[in-house]
This record gives sequence, C-alpha cells and structure tokens, in this order.
Amino acid sequence: MTVVEGSLAFRFSDGWHAAKYDELSFYVRHFQIICPDTKAVDIVAIRRKTLWLIEVKDYRHHRREKAISVDEEMARKVRDTLAGLWAAACNANDADERTFCASAVSCRTLRVVLHLEQPLKHSKLFPRLADPSLIQQRIRQRLRAVILIRASSAWGISGWSGRYHRTGTTPLRQGTEPRS
Repeated sequence: MTVVEGSLAFRFSDGWHAAKYDELSFYVRHFQIICPDTKAVDIVAIRRKTLWLIEVKDYRHHRREKAISVDEEMARKVRDTLAGLWAAACNANDADERTFCASAVSCRTLRVVLHLEQPLKHSKLFPRLADPSLIQQRIRQRLRAVILIRASSAWGISGWSGRYHRTGTTPLRQGTEPRS
C-alpha cells in the first residue's frame, strides 16, 4: 500500500493499514464541521497494535510561512487527530472507516512521527527551518502529558513513541508492559 502526501510517497508493506486521515469522509464531512478549527496529521497507520500518527513537512521548495511553531502545530495535530479517531470509531457512517478508527483507538502503543524534509543547502530563499534535534526536543516537551516518550530516528524521520494503558488513564513507566 502506498500513501502519497504532496510530492512524497510512503510505501507500507503487508501487515500495515494506513490512510490519509484528513481525507477520511468522517473527518471531512462531520468532524471538521463540528470543530472547524480542527487540525490533523497527514497519515494514520496501524501495525501490530501500534498506532502511528505521521505528519509530513516538505520545505525543500517552499518556505514555512505559518506563525505557529512546528512543535506547537504538531502537538495540536496529535491532540485533534486522537479526538477525531475516537469520534469516528463510534460514529463514522462508512463501515470501513469505523473499523479502521476502532482499530486505531484500541492500539496499545502510540508513535508520533514528524517526517521533515529541509533543503540540503540553506539560503535566504529556502532557509532551514531549525535544527531537527531542537524540534524533536520541543515536540517531546509538548507531548509528554499525552504519551511517555522515547526518541528514535532513522532515514531522516524522527519519531516519538509511548506506551499507555488501553484506558489511557495512567502512563506506564518505561520498560513496563500494559496490563491486559
């Protein structure tokens, strides 16, 4: 399965279920109407009871012009996407979307990924947004109340992951497993 976001294509192998969240009919036709200022991550993917919220930013050809910081935007998108997934799991009219979102909210592990493309050479026309490690640190600070965070990175993708109880009431300490 391949999901295209802008000029980038993300290929998911067998065993993955992925969707462009902001194109789901429930999000477009219902959730955005009820909550007009809602934001969303680009891709929601599920594999082995792990929910992946993936945001894609490509600043190689266009500079960032938003007043809000990347970390603040990312935290808001994670919050709003989680709320939308819960609503869709309960209320989506499309049975496939409802099943996908129900699978998403039943996951035991949450991983948040910011895929950030920046120009190789910065210039006044296309400046580098910031040091990726600084962006990672700021996002970790903003999301620490939502998930227990561990840093990881590979192939230019920075990820933050956390484990939580299925009920979502109490975060677990690192190295412990959720109770069934």
